[in-house]
Amino acid sequence: MKAQSLDLMHAGADVLSERQSEIAELVRATGFAGIDELAERFSVSTQTIRKDVNGLCDKGLLRRVHGGVQLAGVGNLEYKMRKVLRYSAKQQIAAAVAEAIPNGSSLSISIGTTPEAVVSALLNHTNLKIQTNNLNIAMIANAAGTFDVSIPGGLIRRGDGDIIGPSAVAFFESYKADFGIFGVAAVDADGGLLDFHEEEVAARQAILRNCRTSFLVLDHMKFERNAHVRGGHIAEVNNVFCDKEPPPAIADKLLKSGATITVCGKEGARP
Repeated sequence: MKAQSLDLMHAGADVLSERQSEIAELVRATGFAGIDELAERFSVSTQTIRKDVNGLCDKGLLRRVHGGVQLAGVGNLEYKMRKVLRYSAKQQIAAAVAEAIPNGSSLSISIGTTPEAVVSALLNHTNLKIQTNNLNIAMIANAAGTFDVSIPGGLIRRGDGDIIGPSAVAFFESYKADFGIFGVAAVDADGGLLDFHEEEVAARQAILRNCRTSFLVLDHMKFERNAHVRGGHIAEVNNVFCDKEPPPAIADKLLKSGATITVCGKEGARP
């Protein structure tokens, strides 16, 4: 992977096109995608798709193989790489969440690139109290100048800048936040919330248990991805912020649970 040669920490919305971003997410979900399959899905020529995937391969996100592309490495993508996927969607989600947070609120915030985007969108707020187990989020929040920022102790996970494990769970259990803001790796077809590690799930569930209002922030590709560690259900959250309407079966579960769905980048929220 060419992650070390890319400085994507301050990536702009033009780093990847919308189609490139979706191609990368599709390959993350399935492990492989064929050129012909992608051309058909996006209703473009195979030549256009090859240009897209060549750009993704140059950035180290994917690797060309016979007939298509696959992930450049094993497991989840490096944090710097994940930041540029669905970039515009994350910004829309972050802006919508920021509008819903009053000044002076206390927030427990999980790991993840979408929660990080939310914190960046909150920098014009004042007097927030932020608890997080991600160092990237903590440093962004600290730069606001008026926020109180708390982090747990423990081993920092290389690359991601996360602190997970029992210390992170105990940390979130020691607060009662006005808002719990978290993402997930994927959402199963039955509404189950999925991540890649048991420790990630444990910390996320601790946030959910210890907040007055929960915000699940995710782009629509999370409904097409997969991860193997289950923890919690989408109907347990109060508010879902997504760039597109969730699949009908998921939307129905949220409607029955009384959760609010905010389709970001469009007017209004559908209860």
